Amino acid sequence: MGFEYELLKWFAKEHQLTLEIKLVEDMDSVFSALNNYEGDIIAANLTVTKARKEFVDFAEPHLTTKQVLVQRLPNEFWKLTYQQIQESLIKEPLDLENETVVVRRNSSFYDRLKSLSDEIGGEINIEPAEGNLQTEDLIALVADGTLKFTIADENIAKINKKFHPNIDINTPISFEQKIAWAIRKGEPVFLDTLNHWIENAKRTNDYHTIYTKYFRARTVFAGKVQSNFNSKNGNLSVFDEIIKENADKIGWDWRLIASMIFQESQFDTSAESWIGAQGLMQLLPETAMEFGEGDLSDPSFNIYAGCQYLKKLDDYWSAKIEDSTERKKFVLASYNVGLGHVLDAERLAIKYNKQSKVWDDSVEEMLLKKAKKELYTDPESKYGYCRGSEPVNYVKQVMERYHHYQNLIPL
Repeated sequence: MGFEYELLKWFAKEHQLTLEIKLVEDMDSVFSALNNYEGDIIAANLTVTKARKEFVDFAEPHLTTKQVLVQRLPNEFWKLTYQQIQESLIKEPLDLENETVVVRRNSSFYDRLKSLSDEIGGEINIEPAEGNLQTEDLIALVADGTLKFTIADENIAKINKKFHPNIDINTPISFEQKIAWAIRKGEPVFLDTLNHWIENAKRTNDYHTIYTKYFRARTVFAGKVQSNFNSKNGNLSVFDEIIKENADKIGWDWRLIASMIFQESQFDTSAESWIGAQGLMQLLPETAMEFGEGDLSDPSFNIYAGCQYLKKLDDYWSAKIEDSTERKKFVLASYNVGLGHVLDAERLAIKYNKQSKVWDDSVEEMLLKKAKKELYTDPESKYGYCRGSEPVNYVKQVMERYHHYQNLIPL
């Protein structure tokens, strides 16, 4: 999946070509792989630079973006005011002086940081990352606190913001830059074909639909800043009574379900994800149909169906995990990423001598590692690849906010 993958599928279909994707684990070797005829196009969110033009030809840019600083929001940032959050962040490139930023050496980010260091007249400590670490890997390391800063193209940062709501990506460090596919030099017919197709594709509604799907999805930061707007009055949202009624039916604390709903939609009844999940609890229509017919934009039906789905998952896990608090973490993860991936992580925990009935530092660790080839190809991983950081962060953030709600709101 991905923006460039969808464009490539489109291009191949229109030209009656077979598309074969070759994954390059070390981005530092991607240009030599192209010029050794291991592939025909580099489609890796490549920034067009003068240095790269010496080795490859670039097609017409299919989008533009700018480089942004990726930094971690303060712990429990939803408890803070907007001003407090802003004061904790680097907002100007000047403030990177004497800070350490980790990027790949052969990336455009490395060159930009070197130039920026000269521009501000101060030293920025640029620490090279290993070539097999992708930008997304570095962003995840910032999100979990391992790294303090990295740099990403804004379009990629926006996608990863969905999976790591605790990062800030609002500090630009460059002007707009061109993103384009690269091909070998000396192939003018192929280059002309690509350019003609890209120029026409960008004028179509289909292109803008794909672009919107990946890069204009709703973000959660603004909502999080206001997440406790009414908490001092004993209310979390205008839907509290509906949440309480349905929470009672399944024996859950309504404040935990409220925390989930905030994580899913920020209490926006019109919320819709790019995969079609809808409403307050971000349910897929086929999931909601198990529990009756209704309009997913209707808060009453959406919360009812979402809570019934929680009950279904809770009933499943209750046969395996007796501790109700521990079990809820498995339920939340299953709600977010699907039961199959969590079962994979449970089986992997058993195989690698972890506690299969414990979430923290055990099953969650296996779920995180399902993003790595050695584990998503393991025979115990029946559901294959999983971006485990999303459900792991989901569980952590929902539970942290729930504990905050417990301290503020009486049951």
